[in-house]
Amino acid sequence: MFDIIDRHILKVFFVYLVSSLVALLTLFIAVDALSLLVRESPPIATLIKYYLYYTPSVIYQMLPAACLVGTLFTLSGMNKSNELVALFTFGNSLARVSAPILIIVAVLSVLAFWIGDQVLPLANSKKNYIFYSEIKKKPGHFSTIKTNKIWYRDKNIILNLQTYNAEKKLAQGVTFYYFDNNWDLVQLISARDALVKEDHWTLNDGTITLFTQDSSFPLNQEFKEKVISLENIVEDIQNTTQYSDTLSARELRRYVQKNKEAGLDTLRYEVDYHGKFGFSFAAFVMSFIGIPFSVQNNRSVGRMKGVAICLALAFSYWILFSSGLAMGRHGSLPPVIAAWLPNIAMVSVTIFFLLRLKK
Repeated sequence: MFDIIDRHILKVFFVYLVSSLVALLTLFIAVDALSLLVRESPPIATLIKYYLYYTPSVIYQMLPAACLVGTLFTLSGMNKSNELVALFTFGNSLARVSAPILIIVAVLSVLAFWIGDQVLPLANSKKNYIFYSEIKKKPGHFSTIKTNKIWYRDKNIILNLQTYNAEKKLAQGVTFYYFDNNWDLVQLISARDALVKEDHWTLNDGTITLFTQDSSFPLNQEFKEKVISLENIVEDIQNTTQYSDTLSARELRRYVQKNKEAGLDTLRYEVDYHGKFGFSFAAFVMSFIGIPFSVQNNRSVGRMKGVAICLALAFSYWILFSSGLAMGRHGSLPPVIAAWLPNIAMVSVTIFFLLRLKK
């Protein structure tokens, strides 16, 4: 598939890619770990376990910047040593020279999406649990911030939970709203807490309220314990108690659809859903950005200037990406546009600079 020149280009590219990825990963973890040690002073074993689960997420976030460094330094190095001039002399275009890098980065982008969708949710969930349970020593706080004001709809039933502890499978402040086919409230069940099983819930210390057409007043009946049969709901409830970074794209989409049907605000989660796809192309976009800045008349460009260009481009992308998500979450932009805005903007700028090249 690749000829000798392509393999040479890819060999140099991977050296810079891996080196920059290791450097960025080491720098991030060193700074973050030092800060965590100063603030919380966790045991070293706990710290190692925490960063073991944190590392995949850091690599996922640093991959675009590493691809930019790899592209910029590979092509600029070839430009400085006159290798590009020789390739252009033999009829190779800039697009042809850059093709093997872009193809490999496209493959890495697909792999990054798979990792972000299948590996990171579990790793982030473990990381968050370790942070609140073993480092912060506040496991209850971990549960509370993930489970406050949970709403779920299943057919003609709407369920509200105040808190849900996924580890103990214990729900607190439980309220079931039952509606008929005309969406008139016919029954309300509230309980202090409930033990959650796969196909049924055991409610404790609650009240059943019936609304009938035969009576102008609702009928109330208290109970100490009541079992309610519920199927295919436990997994969905557990998903609602998690952050977007602990859900796969499929789980997040299902969560958004369920809550939309219940009339709940899902804007933030819609932006996060589209953001998963938008960020997966960040590595490709960043490599594409590096091409025009690598082949300009910069034979005298030193390493420090190359690093400065990388930092400026990466910083610009992160500003656009963060701004786009923020505007989407506040309703200023549609979720799809908010997630893809940085990619569209940076690709447009890159095309502008490519058109200005003389090569």
